[in-house]
Formats: sequence, C-alpha cells, structure tokens
Amino acid sequence: MSANTSETGVLSNSGTVLSERFNLLARLLHWSMALAILTMLFIGVGMMTSLTWRPWLLDLHQPLGIAILLLAFVRLLNRLRNGAPALPTDIPRWQVLAASASHWVLYALMISLPVLGWSMRSAGGWPLTMVPDVTLPAIVPVDPVWYALLRDAHGLLAWLLFAVVLMHLAAALMHAWVRRDGVFSTMTFTKR
Repeated sequence: MSANTSETGVLSNSGTVLSERFNLLARLLHWSMALAILTMLFIGVGMMTSLTWRPWLLDLHQPLGIAILLLAFVRLLNRLRNGAPALPTDIPRWQVLAASASHWVLYALMISLPVLGWSMRSAGGWPLTMVPDVTLPAIVPVDPVWYALLRDAHGLLAWLLFAVVLMHLAAALMHAWVRRDGVFSTMTFTKR
C-alpha cells in the first residue's frame, strides 16, 4: 500500500478514509442495471424497426423501464449515502470532472427516460401496463401535442443514453486494459 492508503481504503485530501471499492449494493445495481439498460436500448431499436415484434417488445419495454426507474432511485440514494471510491491522483483534473459529470448524466437519464416514457404513454391516452391487468395511472393529461413532444424527447434522450453508455464503457475499458489502475475493479466482484 502506498503512503496515502490505509487497510480499509484510500485517504482523501481531508484525511477521511474512502472505500477502495463500491459497496456490494452499488456493484449489484450497477451490473444488473447495465444489463437492463442495454436490453432496453435494443428493445427500443427493435420497436422502431419491426411492426411485427413491436407489441411484444412494448410489453417488455414498459415494466423494464419502471424497474429501471425504481432501481435508479435506490442506486442514487446508495451513492449519495456511501459515495464513490477516490480516483487515482495522477488522473488529470478534466478527466475527474468528466467522470463525475458522466455519472450524474447517467443518473439523470436513468430517471428521466422512464418518466418521459410514462408521460408519453399517458399523453397518448394509453395505459402503462406492467403485467396483464396491472396498469399504472396516467401522470399527464391526454394531449396529442404533448405526446409528440414527449415522444421526440424520449427518443433523443435514448440516443444520448446510448452515447453516454459507450463513453462510459470506453473509459472503463481504458482503466481496465490500458491504465490498469484499479478503477475498473472498484465495480467488480473480484479481488484487485
């Protein structure tokens, strides 16, 4: 261990000990939500390209979106309560800021996309179906103009999510394969 670490973690500039890894709940949520979000992106593309599969894909898309919304709130609360491991001190300040900003953008998208989808369904006059015979109440009034705006916003933010996920993945792989600085292992289940 280097001079700035202790047995339980890394010392911050203020002298408090930060965890070397995300806690177990954060890691479980990260990987399960990564799978769910990638699935949602592929389902979304499928819904736009296949009229045959669209009803079946929509039946998957709606409850999965609400599950992501609920898990995002749990994940956000966990992150606010437990923080994140410190990044290596040799990472340039702009990269530290970019990493922090990208994480908060991901949280914002994990919350806003399901809310926009739910609002879009409501504005279109369609129920948001969780399972057969179980629907969520409308959260906006029926309005075709709002439906069109919400649909465009939902699609645009989905593309933004795709781009941010690709950047997040690229950064994670850079830490794992190029820098080999332990940042990637803070979110894995294996020992460093």
